[in-house]
Amino acid sequence: MSTPVSSSRLFAGRTVLVTGASSGIGAAIGRRLAADGAAVMLAARRTDRLEALAAQISAAGGTAAIATVDIADRAAVQRLADETEARFGAIDVLVNNAGLMPLSPLAAGKVEEWERMVDVNLKGVLYGIAAVLPKMQAQGRGHVINVASVAAHKVFPGAAVYCATKFAVRALSEGLRMEAGPKIRTTVISPGTVATELADTITVPEVAEMVRRFQEIAIGPEAIADAVAYAMAQPATVDVNEIVIRPTAQDL
Repeated sequence: MSTPVSSSRLFAGRTVLVTGASSGIGAAIGRRLAADGAAVMLAARRTDRLEALAAQISAAGGTAAIATVDIADRAAVQRLADETEARFGAIDVLVNNAGLMPLSPLAAGKVEEWERMVDVNLKGVLYGIAAVLPKMQAQGRGHVINVASVAAHKVFPGAAVYCATKFAVRALSEGLRMEAGPKIRTTVISPGTVATELADTITVPEVAEMVRRFQEIAIGPEAIADAVAYAMAQPATVDVNEIVIRPTAQDL
């Protein structure tokens, strides 16, 4: 996929740190914001994917750097934030996008999968906030965008733990909004069914089949990138707190 350079350069001068940027929603966000002039730090575990994306962005005239990071590692996330600030001078926006979705019924007892979801989907978001919030408060501006899910609004059978992590991200986002201060914006974006690799980690066949059926109506990750850009594009005095975005055909 080519990355067109925006004629508006809407986000020129802004630095955006995107986690989970090696594929799907995170990669689409990186492409979109770089095309609109932002300098993007792309963070994820798969270095080869990050390198390919950064090369694509650079070839299209954008600015991108990469960092290989597991966001479940608190010290690594702090280093990521420090490196981003050192390289670009500031972190204007953090997009907490990295997440896992190995769905299973509670009775399946997939405790290790549950723990990993909590580590990435919730603790990873907390580590990102802990790493950037002092920097944003010191510079007097900032925007934290947390990618949750429609599973932050509704509990689905076979998804209790995943939903719990996403409900927590939504609650955390609201708490951050109230506590961060008058110059820090907070947005939570809750996608419905999106064409990504999230379902690839499901190890229970009947749950995997249920998700596969939902994928037949999936929207592209670019729709979520557009929502991120919309929230960022508002004046500094306007905070878009929450966006829920689903395929038109999705009734759940």
